[in-house]
Amino acid sequence: MTVTFFVIVLILVGIALVLLGIGILLKRGFPETHIGRNKHMRVRGINCANTTDANDRKNYKAIEIKEEKSNLSHPRG
Repeated sequence: MTVTFFVIVLILVGIALVLLGIGILLKRGFPETHIGRNKHMRVRGINCANTTDANDRKNYKAIEIKEEKSNLSHPRG
């Protein structure tokens, strides 16, 4: 009884995998999951981390730190 059930389940899973494979082949491959090459992500303005980092490095502006004169170097009195 359990062996027959196991064989039926294996046949159903095998058929499902074959149908999924045929679906992938008919659609010309897997959907693009990489953020940088995904059309919908580009439309939304979302970039991958490497692109964001490169853009930040291109637009980098160093900040100036102004040192204030302190009276601590001169003793009172």
